[in-house]
Amino acid sequence: MSQLFPGAVVEPVELAATKGMVCIRTAGQSDAESLSVYFTGLSTTSRNKRFSGARTDLSVVAAECVESDRLDHFTLLAELRQEGQGRIIGEARYAYDEAVRHGEFAISVADAFQRMGLGLQMMTAMETRAIDLGHEMIAAETARTNAEMRGLAKKAGFRDTGLGDWQSVHLAKRLSRQPGLP
Repeated sequence: MSQLFPGAVVEPVELAATKGMVCIRTAGQSDAESLSVYFTGLSTTSRNKRFSGARTDLSVVAAECVESDRLDHFTLLAELRQEGQGRIIGEARYAYDEAVRHGEFAISVADAFQRMGLGLQMMTAMETRAIDLGHEMIAAETARTNAEMRGLAKKAGFRDTGLGDWQSVHLAKRLSRQPGLP
C-alpha cells in the first residue's frame, strides 16, 4: 500500500496529538516481544477490559496473537512511527469461528492514545479484511461496565444482540461491501 510503510492495511495517518505517523498493519512472528511489551504497558484497567479480567501470562498471549497460520485468524497492530522508530499503540485480534459462522474480535488502544479515533480506524481495517475473506458477520462480547467499548462498537455500527448475561453485552454487526466496490 505504501512504500514508507510496507505491510500497511490502510493508508497511514497522522493523528494530531501523536506528532508521528500511525500505521495499521498485520502482525507477524517478529512482533511477539513488542506486543508483549505493549500489553504490559497498558494500565491495569485497560488490560482487564481487553482480556475480560486479570492476565499475568502476557508474553504467552502476545505469542498466540502472532502465531496464526490461518488467513481467517489475524492480529492488526497500530504502530506509531517517530524518528525512524516504531511503537505499538493498539491491537485488534480477529478469529473466525466456523461453527457459528462469524468472526469474533478483541481490541485495545494504549491509554495515552484513547479517544483519538484510532480504535474506530482499527475496527474499520479489521472489518475490511474480514469482508475480503468473505465473512458476513462479526461479533464481540464485553462487560456491561465497559462503556468505552460499548460506545466504540455503537459508533462502528454494532448492535446489542440481547444474548449477553447480567455481566456482559454481546455485540454483532452484519458485514457488507459498499455498493460499487469490488
